[in-house]
Order: sequence, then structure tokens, then C-alpha cells
Amino acid sequence: MSGAEGTPPLKSARSGLQSGRLAKEERSAGGVVLRRINGQIHALLIKDPYGNWGLPKGHLEGAEGPSEAGLREVCEETGLSDVRLGPSLRTIDWYFRLRGRLIHKYCTFFLMVSASGDPVPQESEGISACTWFPLLEAVDTVDYENAREVVRDAARLALSPEDPPVFDF
Repeated sequence: MSGAEGTPPLKSARSGLQSGRLAKEERSAGGVVLRRINGQIHALLIKDPYGNWGLPKGHLEGAEGPSEAGLREVCEETGLSDVRLGPSLRTIDWYFRLRGRLIHKYCTFFLMVSASGDPVPQESEGISACTWFPLLEAVDTVDYENAREVVRDAARLALSPEDPPVFDF
């Protein structure tokens, strides 16, 4: 026992404990895909099965590393084939329940660029839209706070006047 006498220790939602069991860990990867459209940098967002705007991402398969999985998943979920991989942005994590089991998901995102091709949502995975948004508008459009931070990271890299450009858009 800890805390006040006779009270059990508090468990935070992020402790990974559910009825004394640890959460199952899952690994995913995805990307913030950028493109220059009419002279302005845009980011590609997807509308997920829950009707929320987010980033393309998915599970690592087999012996894939995060960069390979991120590139594959972006191409699969958006229908784009002309996608170049850039630097890692950050890894985010969150908890959710699936069939009564607590899952702790880690997702590594990369900056990516696509110069051509029309995005097509992967409807079989519940993605209903793939839309290019002006980069700063994309930051405000993403519905998940942790993913919004990833788009902010991409914007800082893409718009920084002090650093050499990450990509030639």
C-alpha cells in the first residue's frame, strides 16, 4: 500500500496496467506527405474510419523497419506511388482497447514528399478521403492532438528559413 493509510496505489491511465496485466505493445509507422501546389506547401491528410482527419499510417509487417513500413503504408492508404522518404519526425504513443484488451501503440512518423499523382483513399481500410491541405491549415485540421504535433514538426522543418531545405519541393 502507498499513499494514505489503507488506500491502494493510484494507477494512471498511461501506466499500462489493466487488472494487473501489462498492455500489449504494437508498432506502426506513417508519414506527413508534403507537396508544393500553386507555389504553396500542402500536407496530405486522410479521413479515417472514425470520420477524423489524421495521417496515413499502419502496422510494421514481418522484418520491416519503421521507414519501410511508413513508406509502404502511405502508398497503400493514399494510392500514391511517387513518394520519397525524408527524416524521422517523432514517435507518438497512445492507449486504446481492442476486444477488451488494452493496447499501447507506438507510431513513428517520417517527413515525405510526393511530386505527382492523385491520392485515392484505401476504402477497404475505412479511409474515406485523402485531401491536400495548405500546411498550416493541415496543423489545425488534424483531429488528434498527438498527430497534430507531428504535423507541426513537419511544418517547422519544411518552412524553416535557417536550415537547408529538407527537400527540393
